[in-house]
Amino acid sequence: MVVHLPMHAEILPPEKGEAEGCVQCQEGRKLVLFVTGKCHWGCDYCPLSENRRESPDMFANERRCSTWEEVIEEGHAMNATGTGITGGDPMLDPRRSVEAVKQLKQAFGREHHIHLYTSIPFKLEWVEKFASAGLDELRFHLLDGTTKLYEDVIRAAHNAGINVGIEVPCEPDKESSLFELLEQLDELPVQFLNLNELEITTGNQENMDVRGFNLSNGLSAAAEGSFELGVRLKKAARGKSFHLKFCTASYKDAGQLRARFRRRAEATLRPYEILSEDDTILFGAIPTEPEDARDDLFELQETLQISSSWLRYDAPLRRIELPLSVAEELAAVLSVPVQMVEVHPTHERLEVSIVHLNH
Repeated sequence: MVVHLPMHAEILPPEKGEAEGCVQCQEGRKLVLFVTGKCHWGCDYCPLSENRRESPDMFANERRCSTWEEVIEEGHAMNATGTGITGGDPMLDPRRSVEAVKQLKQAFGREHHIHLYTSIPFKLEWVEKFASAGLDELRFHLLDGTTKLYEDVIRAAHNAGINVGIEVPCEPDKESSLFELLEQLDELPVQFLNLNELEITTGNQENMDVRGFNLSNGLSAAAEGSFELGVRLKKAARGKSFHLKFCTASYKDAGQLRARFRRRAEATLRPYEILSEDDTILFGAIPTEPEDARDDLFELQETLQISSSWLRYDAPLRRIELPLSVAEELAAVLSVPVQMVEVHPTHERLEVSIVHLNH
């Protein structure tokens, strides 16, 4: 089966007053650091996949990591200019979260922009620890839909020099409380409110069915009515003391994700690989057993008169990898299988498709 990311390649220009974390994220420049799958809240709209839910493991982008060195390596692999710390809920492991900020700032410099997303109105002692570590931006998801539990920590973070914002899903059946939230935020030192279009995923579909939500169309995972409510709220927020950004499901999935994939691909492309229009990686391949690999590589290099850097033997997958253009030429004259391979530009290089060029 061939799987392609949906097309949404356009990077929208930043809005005036938009949070720096959002600007970098939509340009694909932010490492996504999942510090823990622990979360006690059980939000019925949570889209988290089963392999991460309640997991103690860290993930840097799509890569499972057990050390900070692996996290830093993934950041370098995509030339990250910032990091978004998420979960689960990062504040259910606050020590690891503070350490993440320290490690990232040490590795990439103070200008590396870091935001953290949490639902917990945590103790004020942690505000100073995050400020000292260099956290740039703090985003709160409001468990009860109001700011009441969060006002002290919002003010403390603001006073410590951390930009503070609110990020919540735009739930069609919470219209009145969301409009009330606009008034509450106007009285607090928050820089932004991010409204995410509500998504229906395999992880939350049953709960969304119970609440009566349907997909708005067949092109995205958006819930019907969420977009229209977001437009009304954005209009109502004009003139408020904070910036309201509405992030659509299609742009979050297809725009931001593809931008990050593209950035990582451009930073890690091997000499013989090319980037496709779908922001996947393409190259040619010839299946080869390990005992034949050395001789076959030498023969190809001598016959084609190309640099050894344009040929590579992948031992686990038992194939010689080479430029797609060369593979297409060889397919016309070789009796052995010649392939076009398409992979995602992630650490695991998940295979999207294999096309046989001569069989």
